[in-house]
Amino acid sequence: MITEIKVPSVGESISEGVLSKWYKKTGDTVKVNEPLFEVETEKATTEIVAPDAGVLTILTAEGDKVLIGAVVGKINKSTGGASPATSPASVSASVATEPASSGAVSNPAARHLAEKAGVDLSAIAGSGKGARVLKEDVIAHVESQQKPNAIVPKDVRREVARETRQRMTPIRQRIAERLLHAQQSSAILTTFNEADMSAIMAFRAKYKESFQKKHGVGLGFMSFFVKAVIEGLKAYPAVNARIDNQDIVYHHFYDIGVAVSTEKGLMVPVLRNVDELTFAEIEKKIVELAVKAKENKITVGDLQGGTFTITNGGTFGSMLSTPILNPPQSGILGMHAIQKRAVVVDDQIVIRPMMYIALSYDHRIIDGKEAVSFLVRVKECLENPERIFFSV
Repeated sequence: MITEIKVPSVGESISEGVLSKWYKKTGDTVKVNEPLFEVETEKATTEIVAPDAGVLTILTAEGDKVLIGAVVGKINKSTGGASPATSPASVSASVATEPASSGAVSNPAARHLAEKAGVDLSAIAGSGKGARVLKEDVIAHVESQQKPNAIVPKDVRREVARETRQRMTPIRQRIAERLLHAQQSSAILTTFNEADMSAIMAFRAKYKESFQKKHGVGLGFMSFFVKAVIEGLKAYPAVNARIDNQDIVYHHFYDIGVAVSTEKGLMVPVLRNVDELTFAEIEKKIVELAVKAKENKITVGDLQGGTFTITNGGTFGSMLSTPILNPPQSGILGMHAIQKRAVVVDDQIVIRPMMYIALSYDHRIIDGKEAVSFLVRVKECLENPERIFFSV
């Protein structure tokens, strides 16, 4: 009996994606619910599991576009472990295109360059469809193997010095489209302030061990920022609103997106109803979503919605930036690196750990006074954490 492997629906309004990775190969025995392949769409990467147990036949190569509902493989439940006949479609993904002696799948340009460089193609991992070795792979291999004073053929040096072209992933394309749309459709302004992080750092130092022991998760800065943002949004509702045609839609809930950097681009999973969560619950949810994003297990549902976003460029050393809105949201808060600086406190020059904070906002819905006041409220809550606990 044959079971078809189809690309399932991975989210509303998504009709196609890219089959980015197979975990198995033709002839492998698979189990029910065992991860088979990844589908990458403009919103997320989704792991697809085996619908049945048996022997796998792959019909669609890695890197190919696939429609939702398309058959990308088959599972033979009656082969008893024997490899099924290879289909024409799978041949393109698994059969070498050059003489058998090379032992590697490659295109003519890659073979030509490899010959000039004296490189064994079988030693190179291909990045093309069906692990095919491309010219760019040969160039990268030559560069990685170069030693000081090594003599490389002139033709190869000329190739190595040139540019490398790589197709944008669906997620990266979508990020580019959304950022461009945000710039073109919103009146984005950014206001800045700075926060003395002494109180939060002292609070964390005092309670981090007991917090970790009781809740099984570290006490990070992000939970303080999430809580401070909630206080700001409650005081200035327009920052938590959005424009819908000629209407302003005010949200009476607080779903905060927290930007996470992954190999495939920036993702913004959403923390739901954070005003109802404790510090520990926020920290646990942040860790959970960050792990899912980095392991390509994030779902479209994790990314949808959100009324406000927080991004932390300080993780990478950024001192100051102007974050871009995450449509249709009207505000985004940027955190930055903490650095000790000389500041004036009670007419005395003292050294304090300071962080610049930035609010980018849509001026069509948020006035400058509201934006500045919101950021001041966030600053006050960060510098006096007791305000968060007592909402004062």
